[in-house]
Amino acid sequence: MNTATESEKNASAPEVLQSKTKRTPAKKARPAKKAGRAGKPASKPKTDRANKRAEVITLMKRAKGATLAEIIAVTKWQPHTVRGFVSILGSKGGEKIESSKSAAGERTYKIGK
Repeated sequence: MNTATESEKNASAPEVLQSKTKRTPAKKARPAKKAGRAGKPASKPKTDRANKRAEVITLMKRAKGATLAEIIAVTKWQPHTVRGFVSILGSKGGEKIESSKSAAGERTYKIGK
């Protein structure tokens, strides 16, 4: 049984004083602005691309040419990317490309003269 009086119960609770002026409700906090998309990450200089292009052309100018696997190993490109590059090199690059397939089924590309 709780024998505490009403005044004892209120004594433990903090006393709240109300002012005579009306309070306006607090403004809602605006959500923080989202960070915008970061710009493109620093990409490799275009000279790297020219170097890969030059490396592939150098491989293809050898007497025996370059196999698809050799070009993939040097450039780290996928096979369809190499084939596309060779196609564009022949059509827009002004090079005469000779393509042949060995008995083992390995494709070889060579820049003809």
